[in-house]
Amino acid sequence: MQKSVFFGTIAAAGLLAGMASAATLEDVKARGTLNCGVATGVPGFAFTDASGEWDGFDVAVCRAVAAAVLGDGKKVNFVPTTGKTRFTALASGEVDMLARNTTWTYSRDVDLKFTFVGVNYYDGQGFMVRKDLGVTSAKELDGATVCIQTGTTTELNLADYFRINGMSYEPVPIETNAEAQQKYLANACDVYTTDASGLAATRATFETPADHIILPEIISKEPLGPLVRQGDDQWADIVRWTFNALVIAEELGVTSANVVEMSKAPTNNPEINRMLGTEGEYGAMMGLDKEWAVKAIAAGGNYGEIFERNIGEKTPIGLARGLNAQWTQGGLLYAPPFR
Repeated sequence: MQKSVFFGTIAAAGLLAGMASAATLEDVKARGTLNCGVATGVPGFAFTDASGEWDGFDVAVCRAVAAAVLGDGKKVNFVPTTGKTRFTALASGEVDMLARNTTWTYSRDVDLKFTFVGVNYYDGQGFMVRKDLGVTSAKELDGATVCIQTGTTTELNLADYFRINGMSYEPVPIETNAEAQQKYLANACDVYTTDASGLAATRATFETPADHIILPEIISKEPLGPLVRQGDDQWADIVRWTFNALVIAEELGVTSANVVEMSKAPTNNPEINRMLGTEGEYGAMMGLDKEWAVKAIAAGGNYGEIFERNIGEKTPIGLARGLNAQWTQGGLLYAPPFR
C-alpha cells in the first residue's frame, strides 16, 4: 500500500513537471527572488535561527544560486516542504529548485521528470534507538515500532530491509522531522529511521544526546542533492555549475575570504581564472555575468566552509567529511573541470 501511494504521487508530480515553463532564469530575474524549496526543519541542514533567518548546509546552496543569478544571497524566498509536498511544489512551479535532503533515484529522475544537478551529501539510511532499549544492531529490531517519514525512499528502504531479514515492524507515520522527534522522545516509537545525517542532526538537539545511539548498520545509498524541473537546460546548468563552483573552489583553495581579491586580476591558475571570470566568457554561456561564481562563493564560502560551519565535526551535529571529502582526500566529492 505504501508503494502504490508513493508512486501515485510520483505520477502526478511527473505530469505537472512536464507542463512547467522552461524560462526559470527569466522568471527569477523578473521576480527578484529565488523561490527555493527546503525541509521543514533539520538542524544543521535547513533551520531558522533565533532571529527567524534560514540557515544550514542545504540553505547555503539556495543562497549561492541566488547570489550567482541575482547578485545577492539574501534574495531567497524559502519554502518549507515535506516529503509529500516537495515534488508537487517543484513540478507546479511554486519553487524554482529544491535544496533539501532529497535522494537521487531512478524514478524521481525519469518518471517525475526532474533533473538532479549533483550530490551535495553522500548519505545512507540508519536507525536511532534509546540506549536503554538494549539494542546494538538493526537486526535486533524484530517487532519494533518505527517512526518513519511518509512519501520517502526511507519508507521503501525500511520495508525492504525488514523483509530481507525476516523481521516485522509497526510503522508510526510522520511527516516532518519535528514530528518524528516529538513522537520518538514521547516513546511513541522504539526507533527513528532516516538518513544517518538527519539522525545525527536530530540527536544533537536532545537534552541528553548520549542516551541515544545510532546503530551501526547503513542500509541504503542516499545521494542527496539539489534538483530542478526537466525541460529547462539553462536553469539546470546554472544550479549545477553554481554547486560545482563551490566544490571546485574548495579543491583549488578559493574561499569566501580571498575570492574577491583573487577575482581582481588573473592568477597563475587558468581554471581559477575561468571560474572567477578573469579569463573567457563563461558566465555568458549561461546568461549570467562574469562574476557569478565570485558572488556564489562569497555568499557563504566554498563547499568545505559550508560543511564545517553547519554540520562539521566542530558543530553540535559533529559529522566527519567521510565520503563527502574531496576526491583528493579519499572522498567522492568530484566536480567536472571548469574548462
